[in-house]
Amino acid sequence: MTVALPGKELAGKLEAQFPTSIVESSPASLIVKSEFLLRIARYLKATPGFDFDYLSSITAVDYGNYFELVYHLVSLEHNHSLVLKTRCYERDEPVVPSLFSLWQGADYQEREIYDLMGIRFDAHPNMKRIFLWDGFQGHPLRKDYSDDT
Repeated sequence: MTVALPGKELAGKLEAQFPTSIVESSPASLIVKSEFLLRIARYLKATPGFDFDYLSSITAVDYGNYFELVYHLVSLEHNHSLVLKTRCYERDEPVVPSLFSLWQGADYQEREIYDLMGIRFDAHPNMKRIFLWDGFQGHPLRKDYSDDT
């Protein structure tokens, strides 16, 4: 079992490196502004002492007025983990940076989120539906989805 790094402790270190990037921190997680997501993820992966070399999972939650993306990062070398989050407030065409360039394991997970929630991942090399067919209208895991035809 990994040891969870405290979000509040990590927030101070990241804020020093990336001013104005932190939205919120708690003992269990850290929320960063989406425009900083790729830079912070790259920093967390490449910086000695953090070395988050494994992306365990990505998921998205629709809170109605915003989407929240939840990333579970793990350092196999240091046996620690982090829950990193970001938010997207745009509902018509939500976009966040892709983390595929850092962790290839993001590939299918980002495509699944795009397919079912409609969040596009900027710079993803193959951003297309993975479960539903190309002509499918809408994104069925959104709170505002309706299957009325």
